[in-house]
Amino acid sequence: MRLRRGARPATTDPHPATTGTPLVLSGADVVLPAGTVKAGQVVVDGTRIATTALENAQVIDLSAHWIVPGFVDLHNHGGGGASFAGGTAEDVLQGVETHRRHGTTTVVASAVTGDLDFLARHAGMLAELAQQGDIAGIHFEGPFISPCRKGAHDEQLLRDPDPAEVRKLIDAAHGHAKMMTLATELPGGLDSVRLLTEHGVIAAVGHTDATYEQTLRAIDAGATVATHLFNAMPPIGHRAPGPITALLEDERVTVELINDGVHLHPAALRLAFHHAGAGRVAFITDAMDAAGFGDGRYMLGPMEVEVADGVARLVEGGSIAGSTLTLDRAFKRAVTVDGLPVEDVVAAISANPARLLGLDDRVGSLEPGKDADLVVLDSAFDVVGVMRRGAWVVDPQLG
Repeated sequence: MRLRRGARPATTDPHPATTGTPLVLSGADVVLPAGTVKAGQVVVDGTRIATTALENAQVIDLSAHWIVPGFVDLHNHGGGGASFAGGTAEDVLQGVETHRRHGTTTVVASAVTGDLDFLARHAGMLAELAQQGDIAGIHFEGPFISPCRKGAHDEQLLRDPDPAEVRKLIDAAHGHAKMMTLATELPGGLDSVRLLTEHGVIAAVGHTDATYEQTLRAIDAGATVATHLFNAMPPIGHRAPGPITALLEDERVTVELINDGVHLHPAALRLAFHHAGAGRVAFITDAMDAAGFGDGRYMLGPMEVEVADGVARLVEGGSIAGSTLTLDRAFKRAVTVDGLPVEDVVAAISANPARLLGLDDRVGSLEPGKDADLVVLDSAFDVVGVMRRGAWVVDPQLG
């Protein structure tokens, strides 16, 4: 990560936040659920946000900065040169740390299409990391998706969503399966949505060739998320409105958006915000290994990917293969390019995904009693500080 001047990664010489001394982060514009407080403050006591500061608290002046909640990424395949989709536990931790340095304090590890037995074994390893608190759970993107909209998934490994096989992956995750992306129009799709819903797993419509009517049936069956809306699904037609229209208009659905300037035109992003509203949008990265790392050749599951100028494409066929996005870039672009209010961006990048994951009692907003997960941004909306559970991941060193 290229840190802004004055910021540095936390080192073995801990900031007072890591030694138990209460902190008062003072003077910044603080984005709270009720709105932005100018020249406000956030009190950190141990690992949590507190209401009032103790007399021995250390004050850090963050005037001319923003303090926002730590980012929550629902859909992420890796970063820092490491893969969540097929790597070792050490690889996953390397990727997690990379995204933390860019403000993502809560991350769900996303798998990609693979052999079912491999996916089950890999889910077992990811479940251990979730149990330790390193990741927030597991997202299965594939293999139950449409070959017509496969994107960067291996067509030979795709299969119809058999509820018995869906249940196998849920069980393999040992209670840590958070979401599964399905082409719900395929045989077994609606029954699989119902099964996921019964087990408390988010059913997401994605990599789908469904019609408008088929998508409505999936929503009625329990689907509540649109996987990277607009991408890997039919476009809107004036006689065939398709899944995008159904997903945007239904208040039960949260739509994922990849705001990297590659996956979506700014007008498409504004369209989604206009029709869904800020309360139903979740910014994601859909990141692969190259996020926070650089151009080159990578593997996304069994598929070889070439990353050039920050854009990831399959070596064979040229399909976009995830992104190299980090959520700090998505945040800055949303404000400075797309012209969205900071409060709406915070909802999309923190509060909404935290609510979807059932973690909004701990993360997603700056409220007393919640984890002290926060991001300090300068006036240009670049990251200068990241705190997770009261400890600096990136220490702003501003005073």
